Amino acid sequence: MNRFQQEVDAAVDALLLQQIILYPTDTVWGLGCDAEAPPAVKELYKLKGRPEGQPSIVLVADVAMLKRYAAEVPAELEALIAADTRPTTYILPASRAVAANLVAPDGTVGLRVVKDEFCFKVVRRLGHGLVSTSANKAGESTPAVYSEVDSAIIRGADHVVNWRQDDAARVAPSRVVRLGAGGKLDVVRE
Repeated sequence: MNRFQQEVDAAVDALLLQQIILYPTDTVWGLGCDAEAPPAVKELYKLKGRPEGQPSIVLVADVAMLKRYAAEVPAELEALIAADTRPTTYILPASRAVAANLVAPDGTVGLRVVKDEFCFKVVRRLGHGLVSTSANKAGESTPAVYSEVDSAIIRGADHVVNWRQDDAARVAPSRVVRLGAGGKLDVVRE
């Protein structure tokens, strides 16, 4: 088995135990857990020093998985996702499948179909959405690369993925859009 697959397997094993992982996403370094495990979400928010009820992104493998976590999926969303040229998170009404403590006060959840190979393989093997929130304490700067992750976050994670830790490429956090009435896109974060 190659190193890549070993890292995917180790991350999934930790997630199945409802543990918190520190991992490279398709944008920045993130903290994650199973999006259907409220106790794990609670621990993740505790590690970040973030109050529950503040939304976090959920990474999904494909549109079918996205539909599991969204109570409503506009017909045009599939075409928008297919046309995405950069990581884009869509804010949609949350379904009951997502952990309640991931749902924003307005009943929505941020969902992103992941295109990064590592994240895709983890999500696909897990079979659930993967929480993705930046690997920093609340209010501190977002670590674009592993070397910027605070040592307290590294120590606080149950599992640290040993993949792409030497990458120096910086990628901006995902674009965040809210799908409004009539399919209108409202950009929340460019």
